[in-house]
Amino acid sequence: MRILVLGSGGREHAFSWKIAQSPKCEALFVAPGNAGTAEVGTNIDLNVNDFDGIGNFVKQENIDLVVVGPEDPLVKGIADYFKNDSELANVGLVGPSKEGAQLEGSKDFSKQFMERHNVPTARSKTFTKENLEEGLNYVSSHPLPVVLKADGLAAGKGVIIAETHEHARETLKEMLVDAKFGDASSRVVIEQYLDGIELSVFVLTDGENYKILPEAKDYKRIGEQDTGLNTGGMGAVTPIPFANEEFLSKVEERVVKPTVNGLKSENIDYKGFIFIGLMNVGGDPYVIEYNVRMGDPETQVVLPKIKSDLVDLLEATAKGTLGDIDYTTHPEAFTTVVMVSGGYPGSYPKGLAISGIDTVDTATVFHAGTKLDDSNTVLTNGGRVLAITGKADSVEKALENAYNGVNKISWQDEYHRKDIGQDILRLINN
Repeated sequence: MRILVLGSGGREHAFSWKIAQSPKCEALFVAPGNAGTAEVGTNIDLNVNDFDGIGNFVKQENIDLVVVGPEDPLVKGIADYFKNDSELANVGLVGPSKEGAQLEGSKDFSKQFMERHNVPTARSKTFTKENLEEGLNYVSSHPLPVVLKADGLAAGKGVIIAETHEHARETLKEMLVDAKFGDASSRVVIEQYLDGIELSVFVLTDGENYKILPEAKDYKRIGEQDTGLNTGGMGAVTPIPFANEEFLSKVEERVVKPTVNGLKSENIDYKGFIFIGLMNVGGDPYVIEYNVRMGDPETQVVLPKIKSDLVDLLEATAKGTLGDIDYTTHPEAFTTVVMVSGGYPGSYPKGLAISGIDTVDTATVFHAGTKLDDSNTVLTNGGRVLAITGKADSVEKALENAYNGVNKISWQDEYHRKDIGQDILRLINN
């Protein structure tokens, strides 16, 4: 098969790395890709939102399967673009329709969807600039802490947890009046705070059948002990000790089945990933949010955990035959530590030379914000630069292998959290 992966982050390098291992993969292209994807496929200088350019490339290169990595082109309707072009309609595409992508594209849409299909989630109410006063009164009497979410896409940074009513009111004004997150915060969902342990469950569905992929826990805050600003993710771990058979059974019955059946009952075309952000509240799952693609950096532990040929799963998803195949996983634990540029998630420099990648022998290095210069030196090209994934028989050893890799790599003002997975180790050892 001739396969095109869209995106340029750590998630897309992990997809490309796994796809390239398949005997079914005849040729692999990544648009636009990064320095890591260039090692396993051919990078193509195309923007993920350039649907015409992507469509022309797919036709010229006789691409059989397109895997959409990031959410933006899905929310903007790339699946619909393919479906409505007679020459592209028969090309397999892994990713939901524009309507299906609203599960991530609009927090308000997803909350209403959950209510319609009795998916357990936090109580919420949505406000706009027009009813700001009502919103301010609402947060003033809301139990603390107050969760405020930008309705639209905000690169994983549109969620604020306010510990005081004053902070909640200020944040609501910043989001609605000052457009703190641009158009994404023209509507704000105010939500009940759920107290529990967070994790993510990943589902692959062809619209009729589904496969639940390995679960993972990620670490969103920039600072250790989960302090500081939210990021796109600073590390991830799988498996999770509290995601036992009983809990995952509840997730399947209460969340996965009603979600997949709900999409089907509403005639929403959905062939792709559903990333379900969950809170384990006293052993019961509550949905924090849906995403319509794989997570980053969770992909860097979930895909290595899968033993089977990923292309088989992706092809079956696009064809609607996911019920005919199964998959197996490796027994080992996988952990990833994200290395970021100094200043992230605020402003940071680009173009810094990275050294030591080739010396890593205890872990897999997934590239995120990287590029190659004319002399093939790997340079930083983003906030989150690399994700170093360790594998071992235990979470503790997998973390050790990941951090051994991290310690061999350096660039000016590099930063990483040193406490990834420590909460999991405490759970295991208690």
